[in-house]
Amino acid sequence: MEHHVYFWLTEDRRNEADRKEFEQGLEKLLTLPGLTGGFWGTPAPVMQRPVVDQSWDYGLSMTFESIEAQDAYQVDPDHQVFIDSFKEWWAKVEVKDLKKGA
Repeated sequence: MEHHVYFWLTEDRRNEADRKEFEQGLEKLLTLPGLTGGFWGTPAPVMQRPVVDQSWDYGLSMTFESIEAQDAYQVDPDHQVFIDSFKEWWAKVEVKDLKKGA
């Protein structure tokens, strides 16, 4: 299954030092058990179209071996450390989980 998270940082956290710290936190999430792949990034400079949302600051894409592995990730202590460390930095967060079709 795929787990996608989009983060909008508060205006005061959109500076180089805070971005670097946040990126290190994202990197650490990618080392947690149950993942078969993943990466983080920022909006790609694609052609602007009405259906493209580039308002977010960071996106995190994670592939888990199963829904159960993703459920275990949600309660992993290191995931909670990430949330506790950065939740005040977020103006908004959106999560979109996908189960493979067919």
